[in-house]
This record gives sequence, structure tokens and C-alpha cells, in this order.
Amino acid sequence: MSVAKKEYKRVTVKSLVDMKKNGEKISMLTSYDYTMAKIVDGAGTDVILVGDSASNVMAGHETTLPITLDQMIYHASSVVRAAKRALIVVDLPFGSYQSDPKEALHSSIKIMKQSGGHAIKLEGGKEIKESVKRILNAGIPVMGHLGLTPQSIYKFGTYTVRAKEEEEAEKLKKDALMLERLGCFALVLEKVPAKLAQEVAESLTIPVIGIGAGSGVDGQVLVTHDMVGMTHEFNPRFLRRYMNLYEEMTEAISQYCKDVKTVDFPNQEEQY
Repeated sequence: MSVAKKEYKRVTVKSLVDMKKNGEKISMLTSYDYTMAKIVDGAGTDVILVGDSASNVMAGHETTLPITLDQMIYHASSVVRAAKRALIVVDLPFGSYQSDPKEALHSSIKIMKQSGGHAIKLEGGKEIKESVKRILNAGIPVMGHLGLTPQSIYKFGTYTVRAKEEEEAEKLKKDALMLERLGCFALVLEKVPAKLAQEVAESLTIPVIGIGAGSGVDGQVLVTHDMVGMTHEFNPRFLRRYMNLYEEMTEAISQYCKDVKTVDFPNQEEQY
């Protein structure tokens, strides 16, 4: 059954809980710069994630690990200046929260003060419990992230689907309940079996947003550059490309280069 979409002047953490309660699915996409965020926000996206995936997409690193806290703040600040409606969630980068709850709090405060973002996201369950508590106690909204956690890629050794085995699935369910009890306002589940993701979503009162987690969750998130086809090497099963900008932009730029070489550009109408 389709649900009428409520118009929100500004999406908040409360808005997302209301959406889940009302059966309205949540749309979430990434942005790392002003121009892209302006488009993503203007199109009606509910949540903009300033993801540490900027490490891959914007900087060309193999993993998300190299990006720094200051670089995340730079990207988030650019997005905040563009977005007028969406809730802006900023990833805590690798090394800024895992080792010490005090450092986690300091990193979160720095992001909130210097970027103007609305919430932070961090990966993990029981292992980061104390960090989550500290951040929440400071009044900073927290989005959790379970399943495939890219910051732990060298621990897992692969980007394959997580929680297929019963033991890991049980841990994920316990961690999800723990994050809700601590006070997280939402949870991302990445690359887990659809049946498990739906079970988790139905067991929680907070929204569960999936990426490669099936349709039984409360919303979906994709990397915008993947979704519009600016990237072309990355082809996971969960990705739907709504455009093929890689080919379109390549063709346009090739034509521009040709027009410059043949002095077709600029023509008489394009000169002063």
C-alpha cells in the first residue's frame, strides 16, 4: 500500500522516526560537495550522508581508511551550505573514535561545531558501546552502522555479505537492540541477508536504512556517484544505476575537445 508523503521543511531525527511509524520509506544518498548536495537536496532526498566513502569516490583511495577528520569536516561544511531540507549525517572516520570514548566525543563535537552537520554516524556494535554513550550524553544524535563495516575491511578481508551464519546474525541482532536502547535515532544495515534485515527492522522502533539489505527495511541509501553512473567499475548486486553519466560525460568532453581543436568552439554567438 502506498503512503502519502508528508512535506517536511527540514527533516529531523524525529521526522525519520515519524516516517517509520507512518510506513513512509526513507530516501538517503551521499554528497561530498556543494554542487552535488544542492541537486540531491533539491530533488527531495530525506537524508544526505557525508560518507567516508569520499575517500574512495573523491580521493581515489582503495578503502575508506585514509580520510581524516579534518577532510570529513571540509566535505560536510560544503554540503551543509547547500542543503535546505535534508537531514545531514556525517561519518566519523577511521581512527577518530575506536580507541577511546573521550576521543570519540572530541571528534563528534569537532564535526558538529565546525561543519554544522546535524548528526554523526559510526560503525560497530558492542565494541563501541562506551563511545556511543558518551556522544549521546553530549546531546549529539547518533546513527549506527552494522553488517558490512568498511572501516573494518582488513579484519574481514572481503566486502562479501555479512551475517549469513547464525552466530554473526545473532550478534548483529543484539547489537541493533543495544544501539536502539542506548538512544541511536537510526541504523544503517549494509550487505546483510534481506530476511535478517527485515527481522531487525521489525524488532526496532527506530528506522533501519539498508544498502544491500533488501526491501523489508525502512529506507535505502546509495552512493550518489554510483547511482547516477559517474562510476562504472563498481557493480554490486544492490546497485541500480538510474543514469549513465560516465558515458554521457565522456562523450560530451570528447566533443568539447574536438570543437576546441577545430575552432568550432567558440562560435560567433559565443563571443563578445
